[in-house]
Amino acid sequence: MIVSTRGRYAIRVLCDLAENRDKGFIPMKEIAKRQGISLKYIERILPVLTKNGYIEGLQGRGGGYKLTKAPEEYIIGDLLRLTEGSLAPVACLEEGAPKCKNAEKCPTLKMWSGLNDVLNDYFDKITLGDLITG
Repeated sequence: MIVSTRGRYAIRVLCDLAENRDKGFIPMKEIAKRQGISLKYIERILPVLTKNGYIEGLQGRGGGYKLTKAPEEYIIGDLLRLTEGSLAPVACLEEGAPKCKNAEKCPTLKMWSGLNDVLNDYFDKITLGDLITG
């Protein structure tokens, strides 16, 4: 499993908003500058986070973005599944994948399934709050 820049940057954007949550709405330009992420890339990430209730935005003067919940309520596994689509290490374990014709006799399925469980369990135990408190 390789986490794309979309997933990594989404986590960094949320960390930035969490660390600066006492400042209210944070302009996109400030986030981009602090995180060293291009404004164009952030413009593609923020609508996904807004649409799915992770953040809220405010247009105009004094506008920007802020978290909708406390950092401890954001599960990293949920965020990665939102931005990456799946954490499955192999295609046959992705949600909604058709049953593999070799599943019954596949000598590696149990191994991949175990890794899938480990990945999901690991990321589901980490919150945004954990990341910003070190």
